[in-house]
Amino acid sequence: MALQGTTVKRTFKYNGLTLADPSSEKSADKVREFYSKQYPELLTAIVEGPVTKNGNSVYTFVRAAGEKG
Repeated sequence: MALQGTTVKRTFKYNGLTLADPSSEKSADKVREFYSKQYPELLTAIVEGPVTKNGNSVYTFVRAAGEKG
């Protein structure tokens, strides 16, 4: 019996937005860096996940809590 690979689609969530995977070759941290050009606050965000369901892995970028004052 031959093993068949399944392709898992990745999506990224940030602040209510769904961001497409720019390259399956990039790590989630590299994708965060890629999108930080458009969303500079991602530079200090953390990556949560993935949560995989129905062949889709969802990573969530969560902004780090900053100090005020």
